[in-house]
Amino acid sequence: MILQKLNDLYERLNEQGKVATRGYAVAKIDFCLILNQAGELAAINDLRLPDKRRSALELIAPQGQTRTVGIKSNFLWDKTAYVLGVSTTSKRSQEEHQNFKNLHFNALAQNEDLGLQALVSFLQEWQPEHYTTHPVIQPFTEELIDKNVVFRLEGETLYLHDRPIAKDIWASLQAEETSVIGQCLVSGRQAPLARLHPAIKGVDGGQSSGAMIVSFNKNSFESFGKTQGENSPMSEQATFAYTIALNYLLRRSEGNQQRLKIGDAVTVFWAEANNASQAEQAELFVAALFAPPPPTDEQETQSLSGLIKQIASGRPLSAIRPDLDPYTRFYILGLSPNAARISVRFWQQSTLGQLSERISEHYQDLYLEPIPWRTPPSIASLTLATVPHRAGQKPKFDDVSPLLAGDLARAIFTGQRYPQSLLAQLLLRMRSDGQITSLRVALCKAVINRAARLSQQFDLQTKNHKEIPMSLDVTETNPAYRLGRLFAVLESIQRKALGDSVNATIRDRYWGAASATPASIFPMLLRNAANHLGKIRKENPGLSSFFDWQIGDIEQGLSTSWPKSLNMNDQGRFAIGYYHQKWTKTIKTKEGEEVKNEMAESLPVNDGMNNTEE
Repeated sequence: MILQKLNDLYERLNEQGKVATRGYAVAKIDFCLILNQAGELAAINDLRLPDKRRSALELIAPQGQTRTVGIKSNFLWDKTAYVLGVSTTSKRSQEEHQNFKNLHFNALAQNEDLGLQALVSFLQEWQPEHYTTHPVIQPFTEELIDKNVVFRLEGETLYLHDRPIAKDIWASLQAEETSVIGQCLVSGRQAPLARLHPAIKGVDGGQSSGAMIVSFNKNSFESFGKTQGENSPMSEQATFAYTIALNYLLRRSEGNQQRLKIGDAVTVFWAEANNASQAEQAELFVAALFAPPPPTDEQETQSLSGLIKQIASGRPLSAIRPDLDPYTRFYILGLSPNAARISVRFWQQSTLGQLSERISEHYQDLYLEPIPWRTPPSIASLTLATVPHRAGQKPKFDDVSPLLAGDLARAIFTGQRYPQSLLAQLLLRMRSDGQITSLRVALCKAVINRAARLSQQFDLQTKNHKEIPMSLDVTETNPAYRLGRLFAVLESIQRKALGDSVNATIRDRYWGAASATPASIFPMLLRNAANHLGKIRKENPGLSSFFDWQIGDIEQGLSTSWPKSLNMNDQGRFAIGYYHQKWTKTIKTKEGEEVKNEMAESLPVNDGMNNTEE
């Protein structure tokens, strides 16, 4: 199914002229060797882009060979080990250069094209030992070596591989290759079957030369006497099409919004609609939801924020974007490296309307008040909430658990439960680094609420569940939630009494014990708070009365004995109660009155588009 849908995508991209036709592919070229009609090297043209990395220029060229241990030359382009016989990395550049010459001597011998004959003459006269002394090469000696090069005839603009005769020769070279005829698993038609599949490039952490999704490189992978691609028969056309389409989605460029990183998986997505324009609009819409681009001006910020907020509020797609068809098919593919192969981390098919609903549910599960972001956080931001937050350093994607990131993405895309391991990881991080960030608390709420809601939907025997509130709820009787509120009050009392110069607050020292084993720590915390309240009472009687009221009001809803331990879900509720009590500006009493929260601090707002929150 995956390869079939990639083939369909190729047809669309090919009609738009965005990808090459069969036999051609995008090649990364660094330099062009310019030959005169006599076959002498007349000049070298640097094709690299003027960016910091001096990236190679992407050109449509004859499809490169799949190389493992064999020596195979590309047609009319290659790296200098093949073209010139010089390399700093290859130990067999002499054999590679000879292979390049043999291919082109045989293929180009019978034609009269001036450009192709110039190349033949050049290869006949060229000697690798001329590399360091050739006057044209000397300015590029270090930059040129081991780079990909193409050829052009002096005074002309067409590269040699773009010349009409060169295209005819390349077509004949491909036709000479013999293939087994069989039924293609993708198209269902009888066609020449591919023995080897082209490499997939662009998967982070994979081999630079590319890796395979479909391969049979050991006898143990083969069966019934079939070899290589015969074990999973796909036509040469289908094989070419799916690899070209996938490499297009995986391309590393600033303009590619269909590629994002989730854990160790590179995720790509695309739409299937009645026409190319509808599909592209659907892809741009989802790209803004998955990974909002950094806004360039205030107007763009408001537009993007408004779109995502409408989705988060639960408005249907038809009301937000009536120009989009909610029945547009949508596909999401997550890939990760696995030695010389590529692993499919997840594959999701849905409609645009269903995907919009799933993302809406995700945002509603995350929603907290006070709102800690201007735009709901991206998936990347959420994965970073699960890694250590070290003082003075930004969280690193390298620390994200690959399995956890994949499970989180799958839960968002499908509407299924968030992984329970996500809650365990969040609680562990809050205990270890003491960072009770809004993203961590929001994820705790999302995990607990969704699990309870789904359990209630599928199990009629489950008792009615009251979801964790979005904002501070003074009527909430859950002990863990109330204890989190109480812990925030006790921390604030300490701060008000000792000032901001205190070396370590009770959160720094006792968060783990208070959230996991309340009975062991809260009696001591209350005794200390009583001493701090005595100091506050002398300096600010009104503030002291507020704290007395809050402690009494929270304790009134607790049982006579402290809980000895709290399970993971209750530890999550503890963090949510702490967040609500600490940041809410006004407290709504049981009688419905609103009272200023004297202990509320200014909430650091995350825009949801950055990788870090603090």
